[in-house]
Amino acid sequence: MRIDFTKMHGLGNDFIVLNLPADDCLPSRDQWRALADRHGGIGFDQALVLLPPRRSSTDVFYRVFNADGGEVEQCGNGARCVAALLHHRGQGNGGTLTMDSIGGLLHARVLADGRVSVDMGVPDFDPRSLPFDAPAIAASYTVTAGGQSVELGAVSIGNPHAVLRVEAVESAPVEHIGRALQVSPHFPRQVNVGFMQIIHAGEIRLRVYERGVGETLACGTGACAAVAVGRSLGLLGADVEVRVSGGTLSVHWEGQGQSIWLTGPAQKAFEGRVEI
Repeated sequence: MRIDFTKMHGLGNDFIVLNLPADDCLPSRDQWRALADRHGGIGFDQALVLLPPRRSSTDVFYRVFNADGGEVEQCGNGARCVAALLHHRGQGNGGTLTMDSIGGLLHARVLADGRVSVDMGVPDFDPRSLPFDAPAIAASYTVTAGGQSVELGAVSIGNPHAVLRVEAVESAPVEHIGRALQVSPHFPRQVNVGFMQIIHAGEIRLRVYERGVGETLACGTGACAAVAVGRSLGLLGADVEVRVSGGTLSVHWEGQGQSIWLTGPAQKAFEGRVEI
């Protein structure tokens, strides 16, 4: 099977975006892994598969596959790249698009400066939404991971996130704790793990270990999760600049019951064709 794809990235969080006519044309898990290999394949953090709309008044239905071949519910930077690509192809109403996925509907806006804003929905702190094995909603939880006690916040941004506060992201145990939480019985479907350093109420630094991928240069839903957890603790304001390894994302969240917005660049790297 021959696949035409567009390689894109949001601050170094990279993707291949491809159109398929139907779900039965999807590559297998092993084929996704081979394509994701950065030496023998194309290389990517996630693959974004664009399919025909499944609801009226939507521009696309898309599915997200991690580098390990597993499918996930949502991807913030990926959603921004999908919106940018569809806008470039002339879809949507002006700079506004409505996109559908397993994680639900998203509304996106392509701004005059080329950045893309996406409404990531209302953050869900109910442990069952991740899922997370905890008896009730709490501001923070203590679990054992990697042989040590870890304090974290938990929230769903359409996909599961655990957020740990750290003194400095440079020395944070990203690989050790990130890997350990993937096999924790507390997170039966694994979890994205953010390590957040608060600079002040309007700025944080962040590193994210993504399930099925490992540490990435940027994570859009991870940025939203960190701000949601920090704001719920009374430590952050409504507008926060999130400094990640690949650059800066902007997150706006008014608070409980309100949608959280993610803004940042989405860039096309090249187009290609691969035989699988």
